[in-house]
Amino acid sequence: MTKSLKSLWARFLFQDRGILPAKRLLFVYLIISVVFIVAAMIGLSWAYVITLNILVLCFSLLDLLLSPNKQQLTINRRIPREMERGIAYPIEVEVNNTSRYSISYRLVDGLPQSFDRPFPLKGQIQKDSTSVITYHTMAAIRGQYDLPKLYFRYNSRFGLWEKQTTVSIKETIKVIPDLTETKQYLENAQNYLKYEGLNIRRHRSGVGDFSKIREFVVGDDPRKINWRQTAKLREVMTNDYEPEHGKYITILIDCGRMMGAELKKGNRLEKALEAALTVTAAALQKGDYVSVLAFSKEIHVFIPPAKGMAHLQTILQAIYHLKVDASESNYGAVLRYLETVQKKRSLLLLFSDVRTFLHEESALVYLQRLRQRHLFLMIGVEDQTLLKRVKEVPETVQQAIVKSIAQQQVMIKKREKTKWEKKGLQMLEAREEKLAVTAVSHYIEIMNQNLL
Repeated sequence: MTKSLKSLWARFLFQDRGILPAKRLLFVYLIISVVFIVAAMIGLSWAYVITLNILVLCFSLLDLLLSPNKQQLTINRRIPREMERGIAYPIEVEVNNTSRYSISYRLVDGLPQSFDRPFPLKGQIQKDSTSVITYHTMAAIRGQYDLPKLYFRYNSRFGLWEKQTTVSIKETIKVIPDLTETKQYLENAQNYLKYEGLNIRRHRSGVGDFSKIREFVVGDDPRKINWRQTAKLREVMTNDYEPEHGKYITILIDCGRMMGAELKKGNRLEKALEAALTVTAAALQKGDYVSVLAFSKEIHVFIPPAKGMAHLQTILQAIYHLKVDASESNYGAVLRYLETVQKKRSLLLLFSDVRTFLHEESALVYLQRLRQRHLFLMIGVEDQTLLKRVKEVPETVQQAIVKSIAQQQVMIKKREKTKWEKKGLQMLEAREEKLAVTAVSHYIEIMNQNLL
């Protein structure tokens, strides 16, 4: 196919600029052609037929003069710089028509295939006016995307021809993880946990840093009464303590093959990222230091520990593009690397697949060494398919075999978890919709009990 033919084909596919015959012109020519053929058959001279065809063509070309030039149309796009995965966002396209003619348009934006594409958009723009075209789109896959072009096609006054222009508007958009749960926690931590059936647990009496002196209320520990202030103010006053701040939290995110298992919404890695960001927000809000390490067979990202809510944005920009790796995770290499970068005692919070991790005997050696200095907690997503098979009532021999194998897998997992937990390595699993709140709840419990 020659270059000119490729350009013409792209023009018909809404991918180039130029002038195309509209459906109305093709329909008119079809009717005229039938009339002329019939007239020629009954004796009309072919000279008249050709002359009339030329006149119709000239009239249609005259229609092109009654449409705006491309220079009379100014097109701009307004998009958000960041979009959360799975959430619809509005995108505005502003079209300024400075000509004397109204137009009917069709618009196609150059969004990637992973975005919702409600195109073509149709409408009308009056003469000497500005119109704002708004549509909503949603991104299904995280990452950074370029939006280089926008395609705009409009009709002439009588609709016989269509003009198409390609507007170069180079913009970049980032699709980040869904931060809904993170925002809910930051707005009201207690309500966020209560909504999931959990409460922020009170820390042990008198443990932690001194916070303030307040009035004694029913339920307070009498041993914490501040007798000096009580005598001075003639009201019973008590000392209030809060968990110590400035602890170190290291979040480990597994990007290996098993984290690509599909769930109801997204996959395991998506849920792990959302939960990790929620725990990060909770820890930074309480004044703790947070570091993040993402890995599969090698280290993908490492963010050194820091505190302050500004660090949340640093972590988000470093991990928003993480993808599932096709290879198995190398837990031994990761834990060996962790020994060299994290010298201070910290909470190691690992988001991974528990079933896969249980069979990594090499990791047990490094974890036992790390356990002497750090506190380890692993969180994974429950395998709902396996649990469903266990609860099924078998009606055939094949279903009975499937159920027995599922029960065997559950028993093996429980036995291996018990072996690891006896060595001080705590593991737990949660439903995908409760992964974040479970991780935050256990983090708060560990901080309140002053286990670090």
